[in-house]
Parts: sequence; C-alpha cells; structure tokens
Amino acid sequence: MIDILALIGAMLVAATPLIYAATGEVLTERAGILNLGIEGTMYAGAFSGFLVAAKTGSPWLGLAAALVLGVVAGALMGLLVVTLGVNQHVAGIGTTLLLIGASEFTNRLLYGGGALVQIDKFGLLFPDVPVLGQYVLTYVALIVVVPFVWWLLRATGFGLRVRAVGENPEAADAAGISVARTRYAALMGGGALMAAGGAFLTLAVVGTFTLNISNGRGWVCIALVIFARWRVWPAVLGALLFAGVDALQLQLVITPAFSGIPRELMLALPYLVVIAALAASGRGLVYPGAYLKPYRRA
Repeated sequence: MIDILALIGAMLVAATPLIYAATGEVLTERAGILNLGIEGTMYAGAFSGFLVAAKTGSPWLGLAAALVLGVVAGALMGLLVVTLGVNQHVAGIGTTLLLIGASEFTNRLLYGGGALVQIDKFGLLFPDVPVLGQYVLTYVALIVVVPFVWWLLRATGFGLRVRAVGENPEAADAAGISVARTRYAALMGGGALMAAGGAFLTLAVVGTFTLNISNGRGWVCIALVIFARWRVWPAVLGALLFAGVDALQLQLVITPAFSGIPRELMLALPYLVVIAALAASGRGLVYPGAYLKPYRRA
C-alpha cells in the first residue's frame, strides 16, 4: 500500500532543488539566454555550500557562499555570451564542465581518500506533522522565491526590461534599455537560484558532498522550463510532477505488487514522464523572440 502523505512529503523534498533551479532558468531564458551552465552551477553550489558549512559549522553561511558562487557563475556566462558573443551552447557546456571539474578537483584535494565529512544541516520545520514537515528552504522556495520572481517578471520595470530584451533586443536598445546590463542581471540572479538548488542537496538533504550529487537535475530543469513555456508557476508544477513520479517510483520499488517490474524501468519513469509532457505540450511552442540570438550594439 502506498503511503500518500509520505509520498507528498517526499515529492516536496525532491522538487525543491528543481524549483530553485528552474525558476532561475526561467529568469535567464526570458532574457533570451539559454544557460546550459545550470548543471555545473547546481553542482558547484552544492560543493561550495558544503565546503563553507564544513569550515564554519553554519549552513546559513554555506548557503550564502553558494549564492555568491551562483552569481559568479552567472557573470562568467555573461562574459562569454553577452560580452564576447560565444555560442550559448558552447559557453554553457564549457561552464558546466569547468564548474564540475573545479568542484571535484577541490573536493579530492581537501577530502580525497577519507571518510565523508558530515556537516550541521538545516533541520525540518514541523517534523512531526505529515507533509508540513519540510526543510526551511522548501518553504522559502514556495512562499518567497517563486512568488517574488513571478512578480518581478510580471509587474516591475526590471521584469519588463528582461522580457523586452528577450523578445527584441534591437527595439529595447532603441528605447534606452541596456541589453548587456539586463542580460547580466538575469544571468547572475538566475545563477544564484540555480546554486541555491544545488546547495539544498548538501545543506538540507544529504549533509555531505558526494560525486555526481546533482545527478542531471540541471538538464531536467531546462526541459521543465520549455514544458512551462517560460512561465514561473507552470515550471513549478512541472518540478512537482517530476518529483512526484520520482517519489512514486521509490515507493513502488518496495511495494510487493510491483516487485516484478525491472528496477531500471522504475528509475527511468520520471524521465519518461518529462519526455511525454514535452511531447504533449510542444505543439505550437513559441520561443522568446531573441532566444539563442547574440546581440551586439551597432
């Protein structure tokens, strides 16, 4: 028998890093930039948060370090694609490889060959209450971050500039909007959210750092943003859908009635659902007007 309350609780935990990162990717892509550095930013955010928390004993300082790392990663992407005009695919994959490689190298240099270092991590709020027993960062994501980014894009001058730059940078430039400054801001803000999603894994869920800790979540978030058609709340719903199926397959594995289903198929189930959702929602998809298009002021 499947425990529905436990399933919902596990879904919210699994969805939290996706919500942070997908929200950051929405912000970035609405400015016309595809940030394939998201996987590396999540990975480095997880490591930097762990490292600072291990050195200081404070998960909050670890989170602050991850946010700074995310801003720097976003600025690096800005340098490559906005200032230098590097192909966005190449710049994003290169950034991911750089950040993952630097994190793994530093981890092996400091902790290689030894036992896993455990850190003081964020505790649960309302730990004895089903479903509501969640990490503080989960509540921050759902109550603060997502509504704020939705409002920022929809009802502020900055959001208007981001959307204008993402649709028609030439017209935005003619209207006096700095395309480069706006894209840098979107990349750096989005990078901070991506890194926060990675830091959640080490500072809340695991309490340590392990290789491949992001496990492809950044690539999933890119699919979720396309599924959501570059809107914040649908991206959150997509993250909950993926996480719900992921939590479900974990419960099905230990349910006797489903013991005959191959484990590999269970593991693939969340990704199959995302592919199906993309196929169903992809018809008539309209990308932001300046998506993937570099802009240089004449």
